[in-house]
Amino acid sequence: MNKSVSFTPQPKTKINLEKEGLYEYDFSQIKGQEQSKRALEIAAAGAHNVLLKGPPGAGKTMLARTFPSILPSLSLDEALEITQIYSVSGNLSKDEAIIKTRPFRAPHHTASYVGIIGGGNNIKPGEVSLSHRGVLFLDELPEFPRQVLESLRQPLEDRHVVISRASGSLSFPAQFILLAAQNPCPCGFLGDIKKSCICMPGQVSRYQKKLSGPLLDRIDIHLDVPAVDVEKLTGDLKSETSKEIKKRVEKTRKIQSKRFAGTGILTNSEMNNSQIKQFCTIKKEALDLLKLAIVQMNLSARSYHRILKLSRTIADLADSEHIEQHHIAEALQYRAKSDA
Repeated sequence: MNKSVSFTPQPKTKINLEKEGLYEYDFSQIKGQEQSKRALEIAAAGAHNVLLKGPPGAGKTMLARTFPSILPSLSLDEALEITQIYSVSGNLSKDEAIIKTRPFRAPHHTASYVGIIGGGNNIKPGEVSLSHRGVLFLDELPEFPRQVLESLRQPLEDRHVVISRASGSLSFPAQFILLAAQNPCPCGFLGDIKKSCICMPGQVSRYQKKLSGPLLDRIDIHLDVPAVDVEKLTGDLKSETSKEIKKRVEKTRKIQSKRFAGTGILTNSEMNNSQIKQFCTIKKEALDLLKLAIVQMNLSARSYHRILKLSRTIADLADSEHIEQHHIAEALQYRAKSDA
């Protein structure tokens, strides 16, 4: 006997990806560090990689932990991408149908190659993929094993990671913002005006050589984070809230979304060389400054393209159609001092 079964249509559930008051830290809680806040706003607006360098207690970790609070809210497509990765890796909570916030992953420097990149007997995504569309925070960057640091070069360049085995290979997405922090030397006080460095020259050299040139070249913003002055630390001057900064970031992301419609990319940092040529229109005086910097700072071709992408983001924040001289000048300030 045939039976007909009728289903009552259920109302569509609206998934709210916007959560207010979700973050533990807010930029209004950070005293001073105006240049660092500006640099992180640029990084959030264009999805640029950042290296924070400064003495212990300067606030590097606090800045990093606060960074997610100014990132734009996830789109539904991005949320679904992240959810798929977390489901495959077994990290999706039973009570959570979809990931609603951008990942912030902070593995310890003792993490293994497999833990960071992915792999294992039953291949699973590593931290670079679990950070997809979010942030991978590596504190004490030089303390990570050299193999792990060098393995970051491929996902930073290609935005995905390939794990090969005898039976075949798997590719996982790895579109993340690298946010790293380090001390300037083993003791942490090299160049500090208040406390003397106790490291031997050989120790400093070995410490700094742990980070290779090709890895540093893939980082757009190299930022010195000095200790905060006592006056600023104890003062009552109010700082901008994360909500205020986030509004500018989201406005800039909308400019990029419109610009890159149909290209398969979302942010300035993802542009390839042909897209840089197409979208990074630069004024003559700005180009002259960039040419001079290439010669005097001995910049690589990769550095040249990264400066243009960073300048494009700075111009977008200023709502400028063309890259101007002061946009290039600001982008050049964020190059590694060793480039100078």
